[in-house]
Amino acid sequence: MHEECGVFALYGDGKIENPAEYAYLAMFAMQHRGQQSSGIAVSNDGVIDCIKGMGLASEVFDDEKLSKLGGQNVMAHVNYSAKDANVLSAQPIVMRYGKGRLCVANNGSLVNAKELRNLLAQNGAMFRSNSDAELIAQIIAKERMFSHSIEEAVRITCENIKGAYSMVVMSPNKIVAVRDPHGFRPLALGKTAEGCYVVVSETCALNAIGADFVRDIEPGEILVIDGNGANTYYKHGGCKKSICIFEYIYFARPDSVMDGVSIHAARDRAGRLLARQHPVEADIVIGVPDSGLDAAIGYSRESGIEFGMGFVRNNYIGRTFIKPTQEQRASSVSIKLNVLAENIKGKRVVMVDDSIVRGTTCADIIRLLKNAGAKEVHVRISSPTIHYTCPYGTDIPTREELTSNKHSVQELCELIGADSLGFLSKDSLGEIIGVCDKCYCDACFTGDYPVE
Repeated sequence: MHEECGVFALYGDGKIENPAEYAYLAMFAMQHRGQQSSGIAVSNDGVIDCIKGMGLASEVFDDEKLSKLGGQNVMAHVNYSAKDANVLSAQPIVMRYGKGRLCVANNGSLVNAKELRNLLAQNGAMFRSNSDAELIAQIIAKERMFSHSIEEAVRITCENIKGAYSMVVMSPNKIVAVRDPHGFRPLALGKTAEGCYVVVSETCALNAIGADFVRDIEPGEILVIDGNGANTYYKHGGCKKSICIFEYIYFARPDSVMDGVSIHAARDRAGRLLARQHPVEADIVIGVPDSGLDAAIGYSRESGIEFGMGFVRNNYIGRTFIKPTQEQRASSVSIKLNVLAENIKGKRVVMVDDSIVRGTTCADIIRLLKNAGAKEVHVRISSPTIHYTCPYGTDIPTREELTSNKHSVQELCELIGADSLGFLSKDSLGEIIGVCDKCYCDACFTGDYPVE
């Protein structure tokens, strides 16, 4: 899986000397959401400048580049890998049009992008990439020519686009934050010590810049940040909230809070549920870094089996699943993870991970454990089996590539070389985030798509 992104925006209004430095720190905090490209755009007296490129924030930016990005307001974006990723599809997208300039950064994916792109192309629009952000920017620019304000143009645009989008739009004098009516992707509002409003994909970015959390931007809300503060311009109603459940299982950092739910606590609960649903006699519980660790702690607490460190993680390599080929993914596992043999040798091990997609990475990790002397390896997965693709921004492989569509749980257990295998029940997903009513999207598990 890939293509989660992170967005950031800050309305500095001259109160901060170099807001691009805040953007840089926020990008670091959200680097787990995107490691393929990074970009920062600043608004300075009516002019929008942008620097972006392929790679991590530390690879794209240095002191010299940041010093050139002076201005009042700033926005930034980190993006995950895509097969056709290039600098033209990197965000933010800066658009020059009849009334000046605007800038867009988005997290999510539109389900009617092809239809809208064809319609605009028939009317003379030209595109440099396949980015939904560029498509959205084109529509906003078109609507702004006949609207009284940028927020009105954004509202009209939102009436035409369908799918998942948590985005920030910057004009020379305003920042507009928007979350789709279903709230597929997270978006939060914060405030710095200088009194400046910021918008982030995850609250961990607020901590990185010393800002306080104000509130979550609500599904369907259009929030305008300008000299008058941060005010709701429009709120779309009538749609059932459907935040991506994988944010809680895998994507988000454990120190973030989304829609009032602690990510760490959600994963701890997932581990506790796994221990109840799939108990086993074992000597030690370990987690696959990083997102498997919190669930492993929960499994340990519920089962009474000792928690221990099974792996040392190399932090200087990206997540294995973003590698574009299977050969690269396989070779990355042994570089990324090294087994602490003294902790697992001769022991019955419960290994907790967040998901199984193709199954190859899990098999490689089990092989590492058994080569290091593990007596047994019992795999517990803190999510259900994945059966469907996602049209809302998580680029899950085709249904034919998903191993749960080709094998039963028992067959998969034998295929990956585990002594037993257990997945979290679909019916217990709501318990992870502590809700009774279904207010999350689990389409990748169930095929129940909130937006056609």
